[in-house]
Amino acid sequence: MDFDTLVQDNYQKLTKSEKKVAKFITDNKKTVIYGTMETIKGRIDVGDATIVRFSKKLGFSGFNDLKIVLAKAEIEEKNNDSTDSTHEYYDDIEDTLITTLKDTNSLIDKKTVDAAVKLISNARTLYIFGVGHSGEISKTFSKMLLRIGLIVQAETDPHFQAQMASIMTKNDLVIGISLSGETKDTYDSLTLAKKNGAKIISITNSSLSAIAQISDITLQTSIEEFLNGGSLAGQLSQLYLCEVLLRGYERQNNIDVLAIREKGLRSIMNKKIKD
Repeated sequence: MDFDTLVQDNYQKLTKSEKKVAKFITDNKKTVIYGTMETIKGRIDVGDATIVRFSKKLGFSGFNDLKIVLAKAEIEEKNNDSTDSTHEYYDDIEDTLITTLKDTNSLIDKKTVDAAVKLISNARTLYIFGVGHSGEISKTFSKMLLRIGLIVQAETDPHFQAQMASIMTKNDLVIGISLSGETKDTYDSLTLAKKNGAKIISITNSSLSAIAQISDITLQTSIEEFLNGGSLAGQLSQLYLCEVLLRGYERQNNIDVLAIREKGLRSIMNKKIKD
C-alpha cells in the first residue's frame, strides 16, 4: 500500500500534531527521504516522539522504516517513467555521472574553495576522516595529495579518529567526508577535533547536515542516494571536490607539479626488476 493511501486510511486516528506531520511528508516526500527528523521538526514545530508515533500508527517500525518505503516508491516511479526503448542502461549510467558532475560543479563557490585551500596551506598537520565508502574516498584523497608533496593522515577507524582528535590543536585541520553529513562516527570525531581548536572542512551533500553545521567550511556534493549508498555517482561527486581542492592548492602555492611527479615516477621505476 502506498504512503498516501496509508495516510487516508489512518487519518482519523491521528492527533492534530500527527496530521501536521502527515501533510508535510505527503507534500515533501523527497525532502523527507533525504532529510532527518530535524528536517521535519524545523519546518512544522513538532517533537521526535510525535514523528515516531505517527510512523507507527501507519504500521512502520519507526521513522527510518517510513523513509525506506518512500524511497522505494520514488525509485519505482522513476523506473516506470523510463519508457525510451532506445536508451540502454549504460546510457542511464552515463547520464547520471555527467549530471552528478555538472550539479556538483554548479554548487562550487570560488571564494569558499579558496578559503578551504588556504586552511590546507596553513595547517601544521592535515587529517582526513571518513568511514565506509567515504573512508575509502579519504584514503584515495590522501594519496592524491601525496602526489603533490603533502603528507596527510587519512583515518577510517572511529577509535583512532577519536585519539587523533583528542590531541589536535588550533594549528591542525581535519577534512571530514560524509555524503549524508549525518554519519555519527565522523560527526563525533569532528566534534572532538573542533573542541580542541582544530579547523574543519567538510565534503557533504547538505549544507544543513549535522557535520556541515560544525564545519568552518563546507563543500557541497550533489547526489541523492538514500537506497543506493556507496554509488559510483556519490563517490565521483566526492572525488571531484577532492580534485578541486588539490588543483586549488597547486595554484595557490605555485607547486611545481611536474618536478614532484617526476620524482615520484623515478622512485616507482626504480622498483622494477628490469628496465
